[in-house]
Amino acid sequence: MTEYLSVEGGRISYEVTGEGPLVVLCHGIGDRRQAFRHMIPPLVAAGHRVAAADLRGHGESDTGFASHTRADTAADLLALVRHLGGGPAVLVGHSFAAGSAALAAVAAPAEVAAIVQIGPGTRAPVIRLRDIGWRFTKGIALIFGATLLRSTRIWRRYLDHAYPGARQADHAAEIAALTAKMGEKGRMHAFAQMMLSSPAESGAALSKVPVPALVVMGALDPDFPDPRAEAADLAALLPQGEAVVIEGSGHYPHAQHPQETTAAILRLLKRRADA
Repeated sequence: MTEYLSVEGGRISYEVTGEGPLVVLCHGIGDRRQAFRHMIPPLVAAGHRVAAADLRGHGESDTGFASHTRADTAADLLALVRHLGGGPAVLVGHSFAAGSAALAAVAAPAEVAAIVQIGPGTRAPVIRLRDIGWRFTKGIALIFGATLLRSTRIWRRYLDHAYPGARQADHAAEIAALTAKMGEKGRMHAFAQMMLSSPAESGAALSKVPVPALVVMGALDPDFPDPRAEAADLAALLPQGEAVVIEGSGHYPHAQHPQETTAAILRLLKRRADA
């Protein structure tokens, strides 16, 4: 069931399932909380209360926000944690929201138990000429095209590119529903504002994250010239960081390979509980 939380400038939509320690899931740009649909049941079955939130301007959240930065989303996530009774909560952020999870952990370490960064858009990727290939070049071209033209058609082409190989049985239906949602008035404006926002603040926060942090990267993620190297670099920057690379996955391992992604997160949570 969709619920709403009022924050400065509008309302954020979310849904909550299960009982136990809180895990908050937040998707990336141009997506909606249903991206985590296959992860929520196993997290709940493992004894967690799971809240899945929509970014500003996405899903069922309001459009019309004046600002769309990673810091804004960090504040929204912390507001949601407090609204749901307080932390410490595990924050799971994909792409853009991965940077927000890092910022939230630095801003309020008592309220964040751990963070998970999936396909992290936490910093500007390190680009080495020798690593640039067709997958990265095509992906970046489609992202730029969708941003500059605010085109859902080009964004759908990017999504096709970012989900290489095997997909979940309901993938086509979800992408169709997502594309229709992104076509609503104001949503591609929010999309473009987030795409154009700087990751500098969240990149600088990585070395200051005071809680356990897991980086989950798809081996075929088109957003990075060398996804494996990016995952390793990010994990090394995080004081308590580790990385998991999921073979055959693109930019959306939580939606493309939810079983493997969930298993990696549950291993992190178990180690934290056993510590």
